[in-house]
Amino acid sequence: MKNKKKSALKQTEGVSNSEIINNNFVSNFKSKQSKTINPETLVKGILNKNISYLSRAITLIESSNPKHQDYANTVLKSCLPYANKSIRIGITGVPGVGKSTFIEVFGKHLTALGKRVAVLAIDLAAL
Repeated sequence: MKNKKKSALKQTEGVSNSEIINNNFVSNFKSKQSKTINPETLVKGILNKNISYLSRAITLIESSNPKHQDYANTVLKSCLPYANKSIRIGITGVPGVGKSTFIEVFGKHLTALGKRVAVLAIDLAAL
């Protein structure tokens, strides 16, 4: 006859939604997240400097879902005529050389001049 060893693991019941959670907010949030915005509205939002629309467009463009490709191309083609005034710079260097510090200081300088700054960081070691 085997002795059954006592386990230190315990299983507890899950917690239910607390009364502090506003179910109307949760359902409203979920419905907004699932809505697809048409390309024209997305482009108008981007041109009006709406960061939420820009974030949605970036997510759409990065998507590997084949359904999103035409949609993303429409957004990109519509935004390209407005991108001519942008300046792009590339910063490279070995770890610890001060790339992030430079980007922060330069970005603060540009925003103090009223410019808008976006940073795209790529870690080539992760590719």
